[in-house]
Amino acid sequence: MKKFAIMVLSWICITTNHSSAQKWNTDFETAKAEATQQSLPILLVFQGSDWNAGSIKLEREVWSTPEFASYAKNHLVLLKADFPRRKRNALTKAQQKHNKFLAEQYNRNGYFPLVVVLDQNGTTIRKLGYKKVGVKKYIKLIEGGKL
Repeated sequence: MKKFAIMVLSWICITTNHSSAQKWNTDFETAKAEATQQSLPILLVFQGSDWNAGSIKLEREVWSTPEFASYAKNHLVLLKADFPRRKRNALTKAQQKHNKFLAEQYNRNGYFPLVVVLDQNGTTIRKLGYKKVGVKKYIKLIEGGKL
């Protein structure tokens, strides 16, 4: 009976974590293909995951919430361009080059965090920074609403 209870609890933990997890792309062409196939916009996030306070707050307050995961699942294709500074978080040279290319296209001024909503062709629809408004209001901003 104990083994059965442990198996059930393990299954619940695995499925719960999986259901709130989001798929963040790191390749622009893959994200564009997915966006075209699903007729969804792309949410491109420029972040400094281990050094930028706004990026860390967005991760904690918006991206990692179940509310955002639920929304994004049916409304967005997610794409992250991370620029970590710590060696332990270093990206591959290829990923660094790819992120630099994205920054040259969409974040020439080097703002962090910068959230860019793109259409399926990669055309900018809107840009946002960090705002401490909570997940529901941030989703409204992503959609183009005003606070």
